[in-house]
Formats: sequence, structure tokens, C-alpha cells
Amino acid sequence: MDVIALVGPSGTGKSHRALIVAHKHHADAIIDDGILIKNGKIIAGKSAKKEKSRIMAVRRAIFILPGHAEEVAAAIQRVQPHRILVLGTSENMVQKIAKALGLPPIARIIHIEDIATQAEMEKARYYRLKRGQHIIPVPTIELKPHFSGYLIDPLQTIFKRSRTRRRRLGEKSIVRPVFSYYGKLIIDDSCLKAIVDDTMRKSPAVESVHNLVVRHIMVGEEDQGLRITASVVLGYGNHIPTLLSQLQRQVREAVEYMTGMIVHEVSITVKTLYVKG
Repeated sequence: MDVIALVGPSGTGKSHRALIVAHKHHADAIIDDGILIKNGKIIAGKSAKKEKSRIMAVRRAIFILPGHAEEVAAAIQRVQPHRILVLGTSENMVQKIAKALGLPPIARIIHIEDIATQAEMEKARYYRLKRGQHIIPVPTIELKPHFSGYLIDPLQTIFKRSRTRRRRLGEKSIVRPVFSYYGKLIIDDSCLKAIVDDTMRKSPAVESVHNLVVRHIMVGEEDQGLRITASVVLGYGNHIPTLLSQLQRQVREAVEYMTGMIVHEVSITVKTLYVKG
């Protein structure tokens, strides 16, 4: 098994041309946006296009979410492709994907500029940024078990499909994601603290929140997730272990849902108990 890659900026038509490139270079498998495709069929993984935020989409695409790389790597070992085509926005990204999946070194990198004209890339970018249309290089029938919501045909007619109805759009399907690719998304730590503070204060048992700290787990230049610590003043009369467990779960769920960031640890210390007069 060997590996080649197709590299180009987001929205320049990589997925649109993936099948052509794969056929030309005799690649029987494709890694695109978090999924493994072999012979036109989705084998394993979860597409980044399904994620609700850009942060989670990026993490999904480079296989750093828990269990994702392991699932796809196991599938690769099971189906034993002859050659894999990896899609990414940069050479660094495809190298990270190959490393995360335990693939051999990339033998050849093809740049989108070598196979598409500037006009074609601009047209692809227009459909990505302005219309939110994304191509998955598999037949529609293969998408149905993996994607729900809206499909968009080449005539830009938007229609919602039930689970039992299927429509074939040639060899490519377009999926509207639930988030937008507009600009760069930055979430300040003050925002994270506000989410944690608000979540805790919603509990009737919490009188006040103190010493709230959000720490990022960095591996090189990559942000791998968060550790959150805080101390609280609780109302007297509550079962503390149960209450703290609930607060930990609520904080983790709130932060992950609102930001798409992974919360590895929530540590809560009881500062004191408050007895209402």
C-alpha cells in the first residue's frame, strides 16, 4: 500500500476532482474530510461536513478527535487498499493525516493548481463560500446512511429527503453543512469562562463561583482541548458528590456544544458551604 495526496486551499475543488485524480493514479481509496472511501463506498469515519462548528470540522478532518483515527486505521487494515489518495488544504495537513492514521510516507503530492485552472478554482470557491455547497466524492446512495438534511442538485434546487427516498446526482453529491466557512473563528478564553460560570450558576445549589481557570492542552502548536478548574460556594444540605458530578457533566456538555472544543477535565473544589438564614 502506498499513499499520494491532493493539496489545495479550502473550496478550490479538490473533492470535485478527487475521483478523476484517484482513477488517473490508480488509487482505489480516498481519505477526504474525515471519511475513508474505497471503490465509491464509504467504509469508515465521520465526515467533517457534518460537524456543527468549524473547530470540530477541522479536528474531525485531521483525525484528532477521540477514537476517530483508530476507527479509520482499523478499516484501512481490514480493506487493504492498493493506493490511498489523501485530500488536504496543505502539505502539512496531509502529512498529519497520514501520521495520525499510521500510513506509509506520502510518495507524491499533487497540487490543485496543477490540475485546475484559476477560473475553475474561483468558481469552486464561489460555491463553497457563498452557497455553502460541498462535494463528497461518492454516489448519493452511499451518502444516505451517513448524511441527513439537505442535498443540493446541480440546478441548485434545495430539497429535503426522507430516510426512504433516494436521488442519484451522477457520481458526485453536494451536501450543505450545518456551519459556515466564512472567515477564521477565534474563541477567547473570557468567552469560555463565561459559559462555565453561567452553567454553574444555573444550579440552585451554587451560591457563587470563584477561581475559574481555563487551561489549553497544547501539543506543539496544536490545541488538543481544555482543562477547567473552579471553586464554588454551595448551599448547605445537598449531597456534594452527586452535585459536583452533575456540575462537571453540565460544564463539559455546555462548552463542547457551544464551542466544539474538547473538554478533557473539569475539576471543581467546594470552597465553603452556605447556610441560608
